[in-house]
Parts: sequence; structure tokens; C-alpha cells
Amino acid sequence: MTQLPPLNGLRAFDVAGRFLNFRAAADELRVTQGAIAQQVRQLEAHLGVPLFERLPKGLAFTAAGRSYHAGIASAFDALRNATEQLRPEPGKVLISVTPTFAAKWLIPNLPDFSTHHPDIDLRILATEKLSSFHSDGIDLAVRQGEPPFGAALDAHLLFDQEVIAVAAPDLVAEQSLPVTPQALSALPKLHDAHDLWPEFLRSLNIADTAGRGLRLSQTSLAVDAALSGQGAALVSRFLVAAELESGRLLQITPQVLRGRQDFYLLATRKPKQSPAIAKVISWFLARAADRS
Repeated sequence: MTQLPPLNGLRAFDVAGRFLNFRAAADELRVTQGAIAQQVRQLEAHLGVPLFERLPKGLAFTAAGRSYHAGIASAFDALRNATEQLRPEPGKVLISVTPTFAAKWLIPNLPDFSTHHPDIDLRILATEKLSSFHSDGIDLAVRQGEPPFGAALDAHLLFDQEVIAVAAPDLVAEQSLPVTPQALSALPKLHDAHDLWPEFLRSLNIADTAGRGLRLSQTSLAVDAALSGQGAALVSRFLVAAELESGRLLQITPQVLRGRQDFYLLATRKPKQSPAIAKVISWFLARAADRS
């Protein structure tokens, strides 16, 4: 009987093969990059064949490694599926989002979701941490970034990155809209973790005076501060669509800061997605199209 390789080595190889990167595999398994590399080396020594080519910026499969990974990945999928069938929760869907996306888009839209899908138990994991589909057991995730996100994931575009400057009406009551570059330069600025004001002002040929103002850890807090009249904020347009429509916030310049960090809905790539997850994906795409 052929002796099975160490399970830890197989797990490290499975995850490293999905990302073709030891660091990304280490982040998912919550161990050090060195631990993943060592486990893979031990697996290669046990098998007597190299599985990866080590490259300056990642990994590449050897011919043997690619073939072996297909079988190992299939085996882990079978284990996960067997576990899911042992304790099925067919109507539960866990989605990972940032706190800002949860507060400013998802939660305000949940009444529509509940109306159309009362049978689905949508659970929200709101965190700035990059959640893992396997380690954290999430079914879906909303991520801001640039494809590709990995061969094991399907990515659905929700919103383009369109960053605009907004402020409460009272803050610019004495200004004509759009505000002049001089008036924009003089306004108090609200900063979040993305720190986009310097780039935004440079695009308008305005001297960088963005350092002044309130600094906040999340975009949602900057939006709340803007609503209370404490300054001008930079935010993705879709996150403040309702506030712009109601007049609680105003777009104070016509300029838009565009980038490649768009918003995507990610799901694990499977031959057949569960009905509940498929319905959630369809709802997200339809709702995002309506609100774009």
C-alpha cells in the first residue's frame, strides 16, 4: 500500500497551487510564508519530484506538479462537499464585505433582498481583513481590486471605481457649484485610509494642501463626517448615490478620479453553484446595475 504524504504538506500544496504564491497561501492558512515553503519542500522530498518552479515573483507548476495539483484539489473539494452534506444549511450564504460597503450600500439595500429572497439567510461578515473562502467558510466576497483574483475564483464586476468630491450643502452654501479650484483648496478635507486627496488635487492642478483636515480610518466615517458638514470627502459615487439623490450631499466638482481598483463580487469556481448562492449573485448584479 502506498504511504500517503503528510496532510499538512498536501494542504499547503493545494493552497499554494491555487494562488501560485507562498505568501498568499500563508495568508489564507494563517501561518508564515516560511512554514508553507517548508511543508511544500517536505512534500516534494516525500514524493521525490519537484512540484513548483520557484520564480522571482511567485511560482509555476512543473508538469508533474500541475497534474498532481488537479487531483489533490479535487480530493479537498470532495472532503469539503462531504462535510457540507453532513451538516447542510441550504439557505445560508455568508458574504465578506468591508465595513464601508456594508454600511453604505449593502445594508440600505437589504430590504429589497429580503423582499425577493425571504428564504435565504444572508449573513454578513464586515471586516477590513481579507477573509478566506476556505479558512473562514465564506461563500461570497466583495473586493476592490484588479483581476485576475485567482484561477479558483469567478469575479463579477459590480461597480467601476469613480471617486468624486462631496460635501454637505451648508459647507458650500456661499459657493457657486462647481466650486473653484481656490475654494476647493480652502475647504477642510476629510481623509480616509485610501488617502486620495493629494492625487485628486494634482489632477486639478491645485497645490497640495490636502494634509489639513480630519483623518478617519474608514470611508464610511468620512461620509458621515461630510454629512454633518465637517468637510469635503472623496468617495466612490455608488456609495453615496442615495445621499446625492436626496440632496444631503452635493458633488462639488465635476472631476472624477478613475482607477483600476473596481468593485467585484467573488465566488469560488464550481461546476454547479448552490441555488442560494446563485440567487444572491444574481441579486447583487441586478441591484448594482439598477444603482449604477
